Amino acid sequence: MTTPQRLTAPQARRIALAAQGFGEARPTGRVDARHLRRVLARIAVLQIDSVNVFCRTQYMPLFSRLGPYPREALDRLTAHTAGPVRRELFEYWAHEASLVPVELQPLLRWRMQRASADAWGGMRRVARDNPGLVDEVMALVAQRGPIRAGDTSVSRPARRPGEMWNWHDGKVALEYLFWAGQVTAARRINFERHYDLPERVLPAGVLAVPTPPVEDAQRELVRIAARAYGVATEPDLGDYFRLPRADSKARVAELVEAGELVPVDVDGWRAPAYLWPAARRPRRITARALLSPFDSLIWFRERTERLFGFRYRIEIYTPAPQRVYGYYVLPFLLGESLVARVDLKSDRQAGVLRVQGAYLDDGADPNHVAAELAAELAITAQWLGLNGVSVMPRGDLAPDLAKAVC
Repeated sequence: MTTPQRLTAPQARRIALAAQGFGEARPTGRVDARHLRRVLARIAVLQIDSVNVFCRTQYMPLFSRLGPYPREALDRLTAHTAGPVRRELFEYWAHEASLVPVELQPLLRWRMQRASADAWGGMRRVARDNPGLVDEVMALVAQRGPIRAGDTSVSRPARRPGEMWNWHDGKVALEYLFWAGQVTAARRINFERHYDLPERVLPAGVLAVPTPPVEDAQRELVRIAARAYGVATEPDLGDYFRLPRADSKARVAELVEAGELVPVDVDGWRAPAYLWPAARRPRRITARALLSPFDSLIWFRERTERLFGFRYRIEIYTPAPQRVYGYYVLPFLLGESLVARVDLKSDRQAGVLRVQGAYLDDGADPNHVAAELAAELAITAQWLGLNGVSVMPRGDLAPDLAKAVC
């Protein structure tokens, strides 16, 4: 048996950052759809989330890598704008709810076909116990689509204590059909899905592609994850598209056997790792970026801690008195390290980007971090159409950051 290559932890970190698009300088001129496509070709997945206290999360990974760009450019790729537009992204359960290139739709059909077993419990319940409602909702989409959940005319139940989603059965039926691929998202308005038939939303050429065998589709999804990560463990690779663990193990082993993944040992990593053979190995990374909690660089928290020595947990669902850092906290990437975290809120009424808390990571230079973070926050505020940055006196970095912002 061949001894695996050995990588130092800094080498692995630089490989990972370069694979995610942080090894290149941001464009200096106008950013357009070509730049967005290049990022999407690297990372493949933009996770969606309903929280809008700072910025809709699907817009942030592109900003983190490209700097200021017109957000409507992403909307055009998802055909959310009026006019004759070629849809290039569609919405589906890829990592979580995500925007992914339409060309990946055939690779996700195996998940659609498993809806009756894999969809969330409420969806399975409606499909099992009320198939007539599912058929009725499907007929409504075919007749009147695109429709909203409210168009199903099923009354909304009273919200139960602790319940996150107050979904009525019409909405649940639509979500089951969405998981099963029988309907898709034509667009979102105020973040509300409008459902329609795939043949009225997705390119005909994509729908005409034969459905690949499950194993072939999953292998390709692992290849995409491996390219996007550069170097990764098997759980890292499986998590990218949320493959069942047994399937992830099998597909990774097959790609290793075929020579498409190279086993490596990374200093300090307890699990075996795998290198994408074409991954770049830069000697230095000079990135500067605020990272959405749902950015593919950091969305798998175990990997984030392993790569950067940075323990990160989002506290949106943590009761306020129990939060350590704040409600919507973004890590700050500087060079090759995560050096700080900031709790951000876009105060649209006042027209400012509020830093509700700013915290330095151990060992980072507070003056240098504050100056770089202030510059990035100023660019971010301008991109969001806000007039400035306001720093609240919370966190050990806040005093230095407040001075740097002034």
